[in-house]
Amino acid sequence: MSGEGKPEVAERIVVAGALAQKAGQGGHTWVFLQYLLGFRRLGFDVLFLDRLEPEMCVDGRGRPCDVERSVNLRYLLDVMRSFGLERSFALFYDRGQRVFGLSGSAAREQLRSSLFLFNVMGYLDDAELLAAAPRRVFLDIDPGFGQMWQALGLHETFRDHDDHVTIAERIGKPDCELPTCGIAWITTPQPVVLDYWTDQPDNGSTFTSVASWRGPYEPLEYGGKTYGLRVHEFRKFMSLPRLTGRPFEVALDIHPDEERDLALLAENGWTLVDPNLVAGDPLAYQRYIQRSGAEFSVAKGMYVESRGGWFSDRSICYLASGKPVLAQDTGLEHLYPTGEGLLLFASLDEAAAGVEEIFANYERHSRAARALAEAHFDSDQVLIELLAKLGVA
Repeated sequence: MSGEGKPEVAERIVVAGALAQKAGQGGHTWVFLQYLLGFRRLGFDVLFLDRLEPEMCVDGRGRPCDVERSVNLRYLLDVMRSFGLERSFALFYDRGQRVFGLSGSAAREQLRSSLFLFNVMGYLDDAELLAAAPRRVFLDIDPGFGQMWQALGLHETFRDHDDHVTIAERIGKPDCELPTCGIAWITTPQPVVLDYWTDQPDNGSTFTSVASWRGPYEPLEYGGKTYGLRVHEFRKFMSLPRLTGRPFEVALDIHPDEERDLALLAENGWTLVDPNLVAGDPLAYQRYIQRSGAEFSVAKGMYVESRGGWFSDRSICYLASGKPVLAQDTGLEHLYPTGEGLLLFASLDEAAAGVEEIFANYERHSRAARALAEAHFDSDQVLIELLAKLGVA
């Protein structure tokens, strides 16, 4: 690569992950876009690989349907077109019996001639495709469960890869409870492409966030300790709107059967909005964040208890938009400047104090938020440093 970090001739990086399976999740979509657009900005050719099985396909009402009528395929095609990636993806359907986007042979050839396959959470599991990649990099964006499953002998999460990258930047530290599983982890923050996430002035009126109440996993027992979910942490802060008298809104994925928690949220002054409506595609998700005043971010119990330094890609988008972030501490005080733009809390009293501090000095915290994004999460810097750690200089 040249001195500016851009390749002298076009080289290719392949990113693989679950996008079609998770249609309508705008925030999840941005995780992949930050890497694809970020690498493209550095001058690389990029290719996105996805897989979809017949049982994953649903129509607009959530009913099983064929792939051609599925929201899954339509969503993927819309995202690729919206960001100029319509010639840079392949969707392998029904174990590769059909391929959408590039042809199967073209996708395999591009994979073979690439520098890396960044396999997000190991989602791409086709043996032939993995074998075609000259170098397979596992990209861990949800640290905790995978490491503990492997340490407990429940699942070989990280097999069949040459390198392992995680956003748990404190893994291996004495007070971090994530097992390393004997892996030489490469750590990285998550990137944000600042050209797409510009500073958006606001008066700081409302704290918002986009979140899932439970997620796909159950609490996990490891080392005599229970590592829980976001719901278990959020309950500790239910009274925050009532305590501070400030407006709080969450685009919350919560099942209607959670009647007790829904009642408590309403009683304590939380406004809930449908994430499918306000964050159902990447542009809607972006608008929701950029129209917010600040973020109040509650982490999964797994992240809080393990002290791995997890930091949400969503929170980074808030920072880049000039929105202060009040985040539950996961070990972040050891990683980034805090107190301006990014404020941390571990207790209800600390959260309440952070709310008042942001409201009292909003403009200062807004400027600091953007400055933090520029200094620590700019995709140019993050991805160049990650490539250097992988030996590409």
